[in-house]
Amino acid sequence: MGVWAVIAAYNEEKNLAPVLEGVKNYVDEVVVVDDGSADGTSNVAIASRVNVLRHPINLGKGAAVRTGVEFAIEKGADKIVLIDADGQHEPDEIPKFLSRLDRVDIVFGTRKFDENMPVVLRFGNRLLHIFTRLLFGVSVRDTQSGFRAFRAQAYPLIRWSADGYAMETEMLVNVGKHKLSYEEVPIKTIYHDRYKGTTMLDGVKIAFRMLSLKLRG
Repeated sequence: MGVWAVIAAYNEEKNLAPVLEGVKNYVDEVVVVDDGSADGTSNVAIASRVNVLRHPINLGKGAAVRTGVEFAIEKGADKIVLIDADGQHEPDEIPKFLSRLDRVDIVFGTRKFDENMPVVLRFGNRLLHIFTRLLFGVSVRDTQSGFRAFRAQAYPLIRWSADGYAMETEMLVNVGKHKLSYEEVPIKTIYHDRYKGTTMLDGVKIAFRMLSLKLRG
């Protein structure tokens, strides 16, 4: 039982340690999934004394998070927190997510859509927000934030098949399909790489995937 943090990491040797030290203050266990990194990501995680899983090759964020979540649930987790490995999220905001899980199935972190958010991310997010609201009735302003938390018992309904960044949107699609309860919580974000994340082109690709999911029912 307990709260587990799942962190997918790819070549995050330089950023991972402080993230882990912060996260461990708010959860019972942490699992890092090293998604085929070419640097010392796994060694950093091992030194932090957390659970470490490795993919021999880079399979994508969706695959890595899925591996970590299923490991955590197998070990008895009842609440799962997803947080990025690159330090853009602040671990001290985790309690805001956990308190809301007492009344809803899943909580989405929402970043501010201001001048600090790179323009390419702003437009990609806006496009996907429109699609998820129109096609699936889910109104989450920040569809691509990787900071979120959910009840383990809801995972079979939330579970995504996408191996890449489309996992975040597919989770929203599944929330809408299965009428799961959700809330948003405002979060702070530090943009280390202003071109990392969901761009307008990514948004178009994910939107087409969403349309395909809608047509398949």
